[in-house]
Amino acid sequence: MSNNKVFYPQFLDFMVKSGALLFGDFTLKSGRKSPYFINTGEYSDGEELAILGSYYAKLIHNSVRESPGGIDEHVEQAEIDRLNLLIAKKFNVLYGPAYKGITLVSLAGAALASKGLNLYFSFNRKERKTHGDESLFFGHTPENGDKIAIVEDVTTAGTSVRETIAILKELGIDARITSLYISVDRMERGTHDISATQELQQEYGIDVHSIATTYDIIAYLENPACTIPEAAKHADAMREYLKLYGAKQL
Repeated sequence: MSNNKVFYPQFLDFMVKSGALLFGDFTLKSGRKSPYFINTGEYSDGEELAILGSYYAKLIHNSVRESPGGIDEHVEQAEIDRLNLLIAKKFNVLYGPAYKGITLVSLAGAALASKGLNLYFSFNRKERKTHGDESLFFGHTPENGDKIAIVEDVTTAGTSVRETIAILKELGIDARITSLYISVDRMERGTHDISATQELQQEYGIDVHSIATTYDIIAYLENPACTIPEAAKHADAMREYLKLYGAKQL
C-alpha cells in the first residue's frame, strides 16, 4: 500500500501532454472495460524520458521521508545524502520487468545516480534464449542476499511482481523484493476485496509507492482549472468504474 501522500498535478499534466494518460473506452488485459488508460509506451523523446526519470527518483526519495515533498522543492545535498543512505539500506538493486519496466528502471537508475545514489539495475528477457548468452537477466544478475526494488508503470493485478518472485525462486536465488514503485495505482481489486498492491504488501511484505492514484486522477479532472474536454464526464465514469472494481480501502 502506497504511503506517498503528495499529489502531483504536474505529473498528470505531463502524462496527458505526452499521451500516456488517455480517457475514453478501453478494454484492459483483465477484460474489464475502463474509462481511462495508462500507457507509458507513449513517451517518445529524450526530454520526456528525463522528466519521467526525475519523477521516479522523487518518488523513491519520498518513500523514505517522514514528510514527502513536492517535485519542485529544493532539497539540500546533505539531506539528499541522508535519504540515499536510507534507500541503500532498503535495497541495492533496481529491477524492471520486461518490457516497459526496462525503460523505467533505466531512467530511475540514471536519475538516482545523478543525485549521488548508484544502485545496481537489472531487467529480464521475456523469452529465454537457447544460444549464445543464455542468461535470463541483463545488467546485474540478482544474487543471494540482494534486496530488490521493482520499477513498473501500472499495477492492476500484481502479475509482474509475482512472475519476478517465481523467476528468482526457479533459479534458486535467495533475494528479496522489498519495494515496488509505479506511476499509477489503479486501486482495483486483486484476487480478493483489497487492491493488488495491498495484496503484495500482505503476502510478501512489499512496500508499494505510486506517483499517482486513480483518486488523484479524479481530483485532477474535477479541478476547475482542468482543460481536458468533458473532464467532469470522465471523472464521473471513473467513479462508477471504482464502484464496480475498486478495492476495499484498509
